[in-house]
Amino acid sequence: MENPRYTGYAFFGRWTKHVTLLDPDDVSAGHVVRFRRAEPERIVRSRRPAHPEIISVETFTEVQLLRRSRAAGGLDARRKLERGPKKTKKVYALRGRVRCGYCTRRMEGTPRESRIYYRCAARTMVPNSPALEGHPKNVYLPESAVIEPVNVWLGDVFDPDNRDQMVKALIASQGGAAELGAHEAAQKRLDAADAKLRRLRSAIEAGVDPAALVESINDAQAQRTTARAELDGAPTPNVLAPAEVYAMIDSLGDVGRELNRAEPEKLQQLYEKLDLEMVYQHEERAVDVSICPARRVSAGVRGGSCTLFTRLRLSS
Repeated sequence: MENPRYTGYAFFGRWTKHVTLLDPDDVSAGHVVRFRRAEPERIVRSRRPAHPEIISVETFTEVQLLRRSRAAGGLDARRKLERGPKKTKKVYALRGRVRCGYCTRRMEGTPRESRIYYRCAARTMVPNSPALEGHPKNVYLPESAVIEPVNVWLGDVFDPDNRDQMVKALIASQGGAAELGAHEAAQKRLDAADAKLRRLRSAIEAGVDPAALVESINDAQAQRTTARAELDGAPTPNVLAPAEVYAMIDSLGDVGRELNRAEPEKLQQLYEKLDLEMVYQHEERAVDVSICPARRVSAGVRGGSCTLFTRLRLSS
C-alpha cells in the first residue's frame, strides 16, 4: 500500500542520493551516502503499464488519501500508520521516540541482559529498498548512552536562569514569526490612528475650529482605513505570542525535578509532554534531538508550534 510500482507502472526518482560529511568538524574523516525520499514533483511515472498490477490505481490512490487524512492529525496520528509497538512488561523511557538515521524508521526497544537497547534491523525492510544501501545489518543504540546527554540538555534548556533565552528561541522557531510581526505592526498603526482621531474629536469638543483640523482628520482616517484593510485581508497568524509561550512552559511544571527522579516511567511521561523526538546518526555517534512542547497547549490557543533542535554527541 506504500509502493506505487504495485499498480503496474514504473516509477523513477522516488529516492534522491545525498552525500554528507561523516564528521562536519573533520573533513578528512570522509563522507557517507544516504538516500532520502524525493519531493512528489520530482517523481516520474511511465505512461504505460510496465508489468502486471497487484492493486488498481484507484485502490492505491484511495489508500494514500486515507493515510494523508489520518497523518494530518500530527505525530500521534502518524504513529498509527506505522507498525505499533509490542506490549512488554519492561518500561522503555524512549519508547517510540528514536528513529534510525539510515531509513528514518522507528527503532524498537530490546533488552540485553541488564541493559536496554534500541534497534533497527535491516531484515525487516522491504527487499531491494534504496534505504538498504549502506544500512548495517543491525543498528543498536544503548539507552544508557543517550539518556544522560538528553537529560543534561533538557535540564539546561529548562533551567530557570535560561527561561527568557528559551522563550526567545521557541518564538524564533515558529515559521509564522514574520507573519505575526506584520500583523502586530498593522494593529499598532490602527491603534495609533484611532488614538489620533480621539484627540482630534476632543479638540473639536474643546472649541477648536473643525475647518482647521480637516487635513489632520482626513490623514488619520486614511491611516486607519489602510491598517484595517491590512488586518482584514491578512490571515490570522498561526503562531504563539510570548505570553502564550511563557504560559506553556509554566504548564510543564518543574522539568528539572522530573529529570532528577530518573525513573523510566517518569521520564517516559516527561518526554511525552515535551513531544521529544530523536534521530540516531550511527556513523557520527550522535542524536538529533527535538522538542515541541507547544503541541500540548489547550485547544483555546491559536495553534502555533515551537520547536527546539540540537545535536548531541555520544561517548564511545
